[in-house]
Amino acid sequence: MKEIVLDTETTGISVKEGHRIVEIGCIELDNLIPTKKKFHYYLNPERKVSQKAFEVHGYSDEFLLKQKKFSQIVDEFLIFIDGKRLIIHNAEFDLSHLNNELKISGKKSIKNNIVDTLVLARDKFPGAPSNLDALCKRYRIDNSRRTKHSALIDCDLLAKVYINLIDQKEPTLDFSNQEKITDQESHKEIIYFKKVIAPSKEELESHSHYLKSQIKKNFFN
Repeated sequence: MKEIVLDTETTGISVKEGHRIVEIGCIELDNLIPTKKKFHYYLNPERKVSQKAFEVHGYSDEFLLKQKKFSQIVDEFLIFIDGKRLIIHNAEFDLSHLNNELKISGKKSIKNNIVDTLVLARDKFPGAPSNLDALCKRYRIDNSRRTKHSALIDCDLLAKVYINLIDQKEPTLDFSNQEKITDQESHKEIIYFKKVIAPSKEELESHSHYLKSQIKKNFFN
Protein backbone atom coordinates (compact mmCIF):
# COMPACT_ATOMS: atom_id res chain seq x y z
CA MET A 1 0.00 0.00 0.00
CA LYS A 2 1.18 3.50 -0.79
CA GLU A 3 1.29 5.84 2.17
CA ILE A 4 0.98 9.60 2.61
CA VAL A 5 2.96 11.45 5.27
CA LEU A 6 0.77 14.43 6.14
CA ASP A 7 1.10 17.58 8.22
CA THR A 8 -0.83 20.83 8.64
CA GLU A 9 -0.26 24.24 10.18
CA THR A 10 -3.19 26.23 11.54
CA THR A 11 -4.29 29.59 12.90
CA GLY A 12 -4.63 28.08 16.37
CA ILE A 13 -5.32 24.91 18.29
CA SER A 14 -9.07 24.35 18.50
CA VAL A 15 -11.59 24.11 15.66
CA LYS A 16 -14.25 24.88 18.26
CA GLU A 17 -12.74 28.36 18.49
CA GLY A 18 -12.97 28.74 14.72
CA HIS A 19 -9.34 28.05 13.87
CA ARG A 20 -8.50 27.03 10.31
CA ILE A 21 -5.70 25.44 8.28
CA VAL A 22 -3.03 27.76 6.82
CA GLU A 23 -0.74 25.11 5.29
CA ILE A 24 -1.03 21.50 4.24
CA GLY A 25 1.83 19.26 3.12
CA CYS A 26 1.90 15.66 1.94
CA ILE A 27 4.69 13.34 0.77
CA GLU A 28 3.90 10.01 -0.88
CA LEU A 29 5.77 6.83 0.15
CA ASP A 30 5.90 3.66 -1.90
CA ASN A 31 7.27 0.73 0.12
CA LEU A 32 8.68 3.34 2.54
CA ILE A 33 10.58 5.11 -0.26
CA PRO A 34 9.54 8.71 -0.94
CA THR A 35 8.26 9.15 -4.49
CA LYS A 36 8.42 12.42 -6.40
CA LYS A 37 4.73 13.03 -5.68
CA LYS A 38 4.07 15.81 -3.19
CA PHE A 39 1.06 17.94 -2.32
CA HIS A 40 1.62 21.35 -0.77
CA TYR A 41 -0.35 24.55 -0.40
CA TYR A 42 -0.38 27.64 1.78
CA LEU A 43 -3.99 28.53 2.45
CA ASN A 44 -6.08 31.60 3.16
CA PRO A 45 -7.84 30.69 6.43
CA GLU A 46 -10.32 33.57 6.08
CA ARG A 47 -9.52 34.71 9.61
CA LYS A 48 -6.56 36.08 11.57
CA VAL A 49 -3.69 33.93 12.82
CA SER A 50 -3.34 33.78 16.60
CA GLN A 51 -0.13 35.15 18.11
CA LYS A 52 0.91 31.75 19.46
CA ALA A 53 0.41 30.09 16.06
CA PHE A 54 2.37 32.86 14.34
CA GLU A 55 5.27 32.23 16.71
CA VAL A 56 5.21 28.56 15.71
CA HIS A 57 5.07 28.83 11.90
CA GLY A 58 5.63 32.51 11.11
CA TYR A 59 2.91 32.88 8.44
CA SER A 60 1.48 36.39 8.59
CA ASP A 61 -2.09 37.44 7.80
CA GLU A 62 -0.77 39.52 4.89
CA PHE A 63 1.00 36.51 3.35
CA LEU A 64 -1.93 34.12 3.81
CA LEU A 65 -4.47 36.56 2.41
CA LYS A 66 -2.88 36.07 -1.03
CA GLN A 67 -3.18 32.25 -0.96
CA LYS A 68 -5.91 29.93 -2.22
CA LYS A 69 -8.77 28.87 0.03
CA PHE A 70 -9.14 25.25 1.12
CA SER A 71 -12.32 24.91 -0.96
CA GLN A 72 -10.24 25.64 -4.07
CA ILE A 73 -7.81 22.77 -3.51
CA VAL A 74 -10.02 20.25 -1.70
CA ASP A 75 -10.75 18.04 -4.73
CA GLU A 76 -7.06 17.84 -5.63
CA PHE A 77 -6.28 16.94 -2.02
CA LEU A 78 -8.89 14.16 -1.87
CA ILE A 79 -7.61 12.66 -5.13
CA PHE A 80 -4.03 12.73 -3.80
CA ILE A 81 -4.84 10.81 -0.59
CA ASP A 82 -7.47 8.48 -2.09
CA GLY A 83 -6.96 4.85 -1.05
CA LYS A 84 -3.69 5.52 0.77
CA ARG A 85 -2.72 5.11 4.43
CA LEU A 86 -2.07 8.42 6.18
CA ILE A 87 0.97 8.81 8.44
CA ILE A 88 0.39 11.70 10.87
CA HIS A 89 2.07 12.82 14.09
CA ASN A 90 -0.65 13.59 16.62
CA ALA A 91 -3.34 12.58 14.14
CA GLU A 92 -6.22 13.75 16.33
CA PHE A 93 -5.16 17.38 15.88
CA ASP A 94 -4.65 17.29 12.10
CA LEU A 95 -7.75 15.19 11.42
CA SER A 96 -9.99 17.49 13.48
CA HIS A 97 -8.86 20.46 11.37
CA LEU A 98 -9.00 18.57 8.07
CA ASN A 99 -12.47 17.21 8.74
CA ASN A 100 -13.61 20.68 9.78
CA GLU A 101 -12.35 22.09 6.46
CA LEU A 102 -14.02 19.23 4.57
CA LYS A 103 -17.29 19.90 6.37
CA ILE A 104 -17.12 23.61 5.48
CA SER A 105 -16.48 22.61 1.85
CA GLY A 106 -19.47 20.23 1.85
CA LYS A 107 -17.32 17.09 1.72
CA LYS A 108 -17.34 13.87 3.77
CA SER A 109 -14.86 13.22 6.59
CA ILE A 110 -11.61 11.34 5.95
CA LYS A 111 -12.04 7.55 6.08
CA ASN A 112 -8.46 6.55 5.24
CA ASN A 113 -6.46 4.10 7.33
CA ILE A 114 -4.48 6.21 9.82
CA VAL A 115 -1.11 5.59 11.51
CA ASP A 116 -0.44 8.00 14.38
CA THR A 117 3.32 8.18 14.93
CA LEU A 118 2.76 9.91 18.28
CA VAL A 119 0.98 6.77 19.53
CA LEU A 120 3.75 4.57 18.09
CA ALA A 121 6.42 6.66 19.86
CA ARG A 122 4.61 6.64 23.22
CA ASP A 123 4.13 2.87 23.04
CA LYS A 124 7.77 2.31 22.11
CA PHE A 125 9.30 4.82 24.53
CA PRO A 126 6.84 5.23 27.43
CA GLY A 127 7.54 8.30 29.53
CA ALA A 128 10.07 9.74 27.05
CA PRO A 129 9.51 12.95 25.04
CA SER A 130 7.66 12.06 21.85
CA ASN A 131 7.45 15.31 19.89
CA LEU A 132 9.02 15.43 16.43
CA ASP A 133 12.18 17.24 17.55
CA ALA A 134 12.79 14.71 20.35
CA LEU A 135 12.33 11.79 17.95
CA CYS A 136 14.70 13.35 15.42
CA LYS A 137 17.29 13.66 18.18
CA ARG A 138 16.73 10.06 19.29
CA TYR A 139 17.25 8.73 15.76
CA ARG A 140 19.99 11.24 14.86
CA ILE A 141 17.94 12.80 12.07
CA ASP A 142 19.15 16.25 11.04
CA ASN A 143 16.36 18.73 11.79
CA SER A 144 18.47 21.89 11.54
CA ARG A 145 16.16 23.24 8.79
CA ARG A 146 13.26 23.25 11.26
CA THR A 147 13.77 26.75 12.63
CA LYS A 148 9.98 27.22 12.29
CA HIS A 149 7.24 24.65 11.81
CA SER A 150 6.65 23.99 8.12
CA ALA A 151 4.29 21.31 6.83
CA LEU A 152 6.54 20.04 4.04
CA ILE A 153 9.74 20.04 6.10
CA ASP A 154 7.91 18.30 8.95
CA CYS A 155 6.62 15.67 6.50
CA ASP A 156 10.16 14.96 5.34
CA LEU A 157 11.37 14.56 8.94
CA LEU A 158 8.34 12.50 9.93
CA ALA A 159 8.92 10.08 7.05
CA LYS A 160 12.39 9.33 8.43
CA VAL A 161 11.08 9.04 12.01
CA TYR A 162 8.29 6.70 10.87
CA ILE A 163 10.75 4.34 9.17
CA ASN A 164 12.74 4.12 12.39
CA LEU A 165 9.69 3.70 14.61
CA ILE A 166 8.57 0.61 12.70
CA ASP A 167 12.13 -0.79 12.85
CA GLN A 168 12.84 -0.58 9.15
CA LYS A 169 16.13 0.47 7.64
CA GLU A 170 15.87 3.73 5.77
CA PRO A 171 15.49 2.68 2.11
CA THR A 172 18.16 3.54 -0.40
CA LEU A 173 18.72 2.95 -4.10
CA ASP A 174 22.45 3.66 -3.77
CA PHE A 175 23.88 0.16 -3.75
CA SER A 176 27.41 1.44 -3.14
CA ASN A 177 26.31 2.17 0.43
CA GLN A 178 25.72 -1.52 1.04
CA GLU A 179 29.43 -1.93 1.76
CA LYS A 180 29.05 0.39 4.76
CA ILE A 181 26.95 -1.99 6.86
CA THR A 182 28.31 -2.66 10.31
CA ASP A 183 29.99 -5.92 11.35
CA GLN A 184 26.98 -6.67 13.54
CA GLU A 185 24.53 -6.25 10.65
CA SER A 186 26.82 -8.27 8.41
CA HIS A 187 26.87 -11.12 10.92
CA LYS A 188 23.08 -11.25 10.93
CA GLU A 189 22.82 -11.48 7.16
CA ILE A 190 25.97 -13.42 6.21
CA ILE A 191 26.76 -16.61 8.10
CA TYR A 192 29.93 -17.46 6.15
CA PHE A 193 31.94 -15.56 3.60
CA LYS A 194 35.24 -16.35 1.93
CA LYS A 195 36.83 -14.45 -0.91
CA VAL A 196 37.61 -16.66 -3.93
CA ILE A 197 40.90 -15.94 -5.72
CA ALA A 198 41.54 -17.60 -9.09
CA PRO A 199 44.96 -19.37 -9.34
CA SER A 200 47.55 -17.98 -11.74
CA LYS A 201 48.85 -19.86 -14.78
CA GLU A 202 52.11 -20.62 -12.99
CA GLU A 203 50.24 -21.97 -9.95
CA LEU A 204 48.14 -24.25 -12.17
CA GLU A 205 51.25 -25.60 -13.93
CA SER A 206 53.00 -26.13 -10.58
CA HIS A 207 49.96 -27.94 -9.21
CA SER A 208 49.76 -30.14 -12.32
CA HIS A 209 53.46 -31.02 -12.01
CA TYR A 210 52.95 -31.88 -8.34
CA LEU A 211 50.03 -34.20 -9.10
CA LYS A 212 52.02 -36.01 -11.81
CA SER A 213 54.98 -36.51 -9.48
CA GLN A 214 52.71 -37.93 -6.78
CA ILE A 215 51.09 -40.32 -9.23
CA LYS A 216 54.49 -41.65 -10.35
CA LYS A 217 55.68 -41.94 -6.76
CA ASN A 218 52.64 -43.92 -5.68
CA PHE A 219 52.70 -46.09 -8.79
CA PHE A 220 56.30 -47.17 -8.47
CA ASN A 221 56.08 -47.61 -4.71
